[in-house]
Amino acid sequence: MAVPILKQGDVLIASIQSALSDQDLVQLRDDFADQVGRFRSRGIIIDVTALDVLDSFATRTLQSIAYIAKLRGASTVVVGIQPDVAFAMVQLGLSLEGVATALDLEEGLAHTAAIAKQGRHRVR
Repeated sequence: MAVPILKQGDVLIASIQSALSDQDLVQLRDDFADQVGRFRSRGIIIDVTALDVLDSFATRTLQSIAYIAKLRGASTVVVGIQPDVAFAMVQLGLSLEGVATALDLEEGLAHTAAIAKQGRHRVR
């Protein structure tokens, strides 16, 4: 099931509404890599609020999306990790090291805006 990616200003937003197959996750990664360049996006937000599980492949793919986006000039924030999901990730030794996280979409948008503002100041 393809995940729609919405464009809000210079931020791309994907809300994952159900568990994705490995193929769907790879497609999401590739879609983000393409759209960051096409739309000259400065940020990506991935909303996982609806998920009750993040397995090792999904976790690695989220990290991969963040690293690819960074190499293309965009920051990534994963939002909405549920408490039970966070607990299970810790128990399984899974980590989103190097990837920003936020409680919800609103906080994720604020984080992305703050990062973009810092970036504008450094370019001058």
